[in-house]
Amino acid sequence: MNTLIATYSPITLEQMSGIRLMNRTDTKFVTTRSRLMQLLELARDQYMVQETGGRRIIPYYTTYFDTADFNMYVTHQNGHANRQKLRVRSYVASNLSFLEVKTKDNHKRTRKKRMEVGDDFMALAHRGGIGFRPGDDYCEFLHKHLRYSPQEVRQSLENNFNRITLVNRGMTERLTIDIDLRFHNLATGRDCDLSQLAIVELKRDGLMPSPILEMLLQLRIMPMGFSKYCMGSALTNPDLKTNRFKERLRLVEKFQHQESIHP
Repeated sequence: MNTLIATYSPITLEQMSGIRLMNRTDTKFVTTRSRLMQLLELARDQYMVQETGGRRIIPYYTTYFDTADFNMYVTHQNGHANRQKLRVRSYVASNLSFLEVKTKDNHKRTRKKRMEVGDDFMALAHRGGIGFRPGDDYCEFLHKHLRYSPQEVRQSLENNFNRITLVNRGMTERLTIDIDLRFHNLATGRDCDLSQLAIVELKRDGLMPSPILEMLLQLRIMPMGFSKYCMGSALTNPDLKTNRFKERLRLVEKFQHQESIHP
């Protein structure tokens, strides 16, 4: 993977800031790691890779929150379009972390509000010990943007992964590729390793042609919704209802099995 990514032309964060997706659409795809390698071979001449601090494969850490009865998960599982997620997202290489509230409305629009958190906060996160005290800055932020009481949420699931970000040479789309996914459930203590999968998300201007869509079709990589929080929770907590996710869970199992047979 590193050898192949090294053959791509680089693009910096500053250069990427000039990309304006005026009619943005987001589409996720799930595939195997070996099929991803084929996609990266096909895309090499038409895409550039984001490089940050000399790194092209960037590590991320996320801890998700939920209520004691997992209402955020259940709301998504039950198909409600109007829902929220609460997480801390860490950009490990740059030592930056943010508390984030993601809100999806009935029109399938997603808004994200975030505030930076410090090293003390992250030290608690890694021990599963975050609590929001009335009156502190984090609590005030949540009162403003979260529909749940800050005192009723707790850390639920940890997730580590690596991300590759590609940009087409026409600067009309971004492609994030998440690999090496691993989950740890703080409620059950169970772990799940999905390192044989790749989660590809295409963010593009819907009015412009997309080179990568033809390549995805050529490789039979089809669109598929994939919430890291919901899928990670479903795979590590047997008490959760999973009706809505059963087809996706079967595909994940199939992809994992394929890679174990043909690594």
